[in-house]
Amino acid sequence: MKIGRTNAAANATRVVVLSADQGFLDELNAAFAANAQMALTPVPGSLSELEAQLDLAEANVAVIDLDAAQPGEMQALERLMARVGPWPPMVVITQAFDAGVARALVQMRVADFLVKPVAPVELVRTCARVAQAPATTTATEVTEAKIYTFLPAVGGAGVTTLALQSAMLLLNSGPGGRSSTCLVDLDFQHGACADYLDLEPRLNLNEIEPRPERLDRQLMEVMLSHHPSGLAVIAAPNRPAEMRSFDPDVVTRLLDMVSTQFDYVVFDMPRTWFSWTDSVLLGSDELFIVSEMTVPGLRHAKQLVEAVRERLGDGPKPKVIVNRFEQQMFSTGLRKNDIERVLGDSFAACIPNHYAIVREAIDRGVPLEDVKPGNKITLAIKKMILPQSEAKTATEEKGAGRFKLSWAR
Repeated sequence: MKIGRTNAAANATRVVVLSADQGFLDELNAAFAANAQMALTPVPGSLSELEAQLDLAEANVAVIDLDAAQPGEMQALERLMARVGPWPPMVVITQAFDAGVARALVQMRVADFLVKPVAPVELVRTCARVAQAPATTTATEVTEAKIYTFLPAVGGAGVTTLALQSAMLLLNSGPGGRSSTCLVDLDFQHGACADYLDLEPRLNLNEIEPRPERLDRQLMEVMLSHHPSGLAVIAAPNRPAEMRSFDPDVVTRLLDMVSTQFDYVVFDMPRTWFSWTDSVLLGSDELFIVSEMTVPGLRHAKQLVEAVRERLGDGPKPKVIVNRFEQQMFSTGLRKNDIERVLGDSFAACIPNHYAIVREAIDRGVPLEDVKPGNKITLAIKKMILPQSEAKTATEEKGAGRFKLSWAR
């Protein structure tokens, strides 16, 4: 009998895992046993030894644990991929990661790859995601994303939380309950999007900076992080001690790619203005400047609105979000009508202050709705991001091709 056969129930996702690491297989057995929707078939051994015997005809996902430093292992993987084709989707686990391995895996069109040590629960989530992934868009199909950009007026205004929650709302806004959505962290020095969602940041800027034109759909897929909700995240590892100004072509190429691969794209911007900032803002459909509920914060927000309008001309009109808003009775502090009077037509919304919920969500690496469904912060963002008129016409607008790429080169 060939290796890889399973007697799993018909409605379960059948996962075949090949690994020479028996301890790792034992950990996976326990993790997959706890999920009734997943059925694991462990195959002990190396791919170079068992490649010819590995039968994946009944598998929904194949997981190959190999040592990429061994040429024989990578060659065996290439032969296996050529034999089985696009199904089942292949998840590769490697001992180490470098640019050469990434390029090889991209060329083989693997569904995803992970670097050891791998938490068993992470592999379970990865298998569930790739098993349900839609068919790859053909080369002639081009989507036109709607772009939401969040720009801080002051430090610590909560831009990442608002961008993340907006992305989650957009993800679940489609007619069928799902719209492909990507959250892009453009704060390459202090970005926190990946940390807030407990994800590994995969964007390797050193890999694409020498030749930005090399960034294509396949390489971008390798550099995407995926949240269990289905949200795609592009984030680079933090470099807090480095102040780097990347070639604008690097960022422009990245923006061109994501804007054609998703229904919605959300940008989390740094406060510092870079040479590529104008390009991002000009390509946005909705531009939100995030402030805090203080007089200096509102002053900075108003100044930034005026500066953006002057720089962008007929570009998107910036709107100001006042985060962590609190209205106390008999208080002599700022009131909502004061904020509206100061900001005028640039006022977008006040987001209520419920820091305990936000802090718990950040510490757990989950969206706010996982902490408290129907919380006031999410409701306020939803009212701003997905008003009724937008919800009713989103499909028609996207179908009409309303958004046009406008990244300035």
